[in-house]
Amino acid sequence: MTSFQDFGLAEPIAHALRDVNYVTPTPIQSQTIPLALSGRDIIGIAQTGTGKTASFALPILHHLLASRIKPQAKTCRVLVLSPTRELSGQILDSFNAYGRHIRLTSALAIGGVPMGRQVRSIMPGVEVLVATPGRLLDLVQSNALKLTQVEFLVLDEADRMLDMGFINDIRKIVAKLPIRRQTLFFSATMPKDIAELAAAMLRDPARVAVTPVASTAERICQRVIQVDHSAKLAFLTELLKQEPIDRALVFTRTKHGADKVVKNLAKAGIAANAIHGNKSQNNRERVLAAFRLGKIRTLVATDIAARGIDVDGISHVINFDLPNVPETYVHRIGRTARAGAAGTAISLVAGADELGYLRDIERLIRIPLPREDHRTDAGRNAAPAPSQHRRGHQTPRPQGARQTDDQNPEKRSRRRRPRGKIKSSPTDRPERRRAHGAAPPDGIQDVAFLRRDSRPDGRAKRNRYSH
Repeated sequence: MTSFQDFGLAEPIAHALRDVNYVTPTPIQSQTIPLALSGRDIIGIAQTGTGKTASFALPILHHLLASRIKPQAKTCRVLVLSPTRELSGQILDSFNAYGRHIRLTSALAIGGVPMGRQVRSIMPGVEVLVATPGRLLDLVQSNALKLTQVEFLVLDEADRMLDMGFINDIRKIVAKLPIRRQTLFFSATMPKDIAELAAAMLRDPARVAVTPVASTAERICQRVIQVDHSAKLAFLTELLKQEPIDRALVFTRTKHGADKVVKNLAKAGIAANAIHGNKSQNNRERVLAAFRLGKIRTLVATDIAARGIDVDGISHVINFDLPNVPETYVHRIGRTARAGAAGTAISLVAGADELGYLRDIERLIRIPLPREDHRTDAGRNAAPAPSQHRRGHQTPRPQGARQTDDQNPEKRSRRRRPRGKIKSSPTDRPERRRAHGAAPPDGIQDVAFLRRDSRPDGRAKRNRYSH
């Protein structure tokens, strides 16, 4: 298919596509839309930024329009599950944009905001409900939503939901759905657990894969800069000052790390904002809106936003912390080079752990990444072997594991000197005899003083059994 007009979509939908200047479908859209229009279940494997949302939204809207019925109270006809609040909001915006001429009824169910408004929006019944798994289950368990009328189920970014621990929630949700439904299943990668989940959910699915699994976009220029741990912030600051950046998305591993990066950039005169799970939903929406409009040029994020930020014009993705899950690297850098544009992905790598993560990433994407080494001599020599670094060893110990109290005379002598008078119970009698008599075997000698009794006649008992 070379044009959206070739799909035979209903005129109100085609009109909406003309409004948003959609002319030529992307490869995932060309392959998926005809299959979805025919009613087939689908497994779609494609990178982020390839137009997956339109590939499932357009055929679903066409089917809704072909059999327009009013949804029952507290039900929905279309259920779309996505891993993050941001991505859920963007999917709903797309449905509303494509359905602007058909008076579509829709709702959003996400965490981080009060549930009352969502309950009220679902109460009369809606045609399209976009939700995160956790909040959806909350609504079902509170009897605010019934899933018995779902005709179309979409799982978007299924592998990300697996990474975030939603797999059991998804199984619970699917168990409540009608057996007769159309299921569209999309993922950027296809690990074993996701393949098993898809096999259990779908009926004779058509498989659509427009790119190799876990490959990276060809238009992304990828670079690796090896630095010392202590120099990471300085290198990030220089990169943001020297690179021709329109918008930069910086990824950190932790929420605290994101806030720390923002503070240090502010000291260097670079305005930046952070977005992560500790921020309120309203704050995240305001920051994303400012980033989308170009009012903020640098956004620092944790992986909760790795596939929840759909912003055109991100020229640079910078991995301040390299992810320890190789697939996450693919999702992160997929935020740039969208809609046919070029982009740059730069990773700052420090220490043996991150070098190990880098090797895992290169193995996954099947290409070696060009490296620049800016480490000092001390940094090169100080890096421990990966196994030692991960276990946190500082100095080797001779043949033994950790130092015990028996190997420390000072601690041992302190424990042998009880303070005050010790009272015992009859259960202590064998230990008390050993403590005052012959030396017991190793490992038992310190037990005598661990048990105490508050009985008033404890002193008499002790005197009777002392030697």
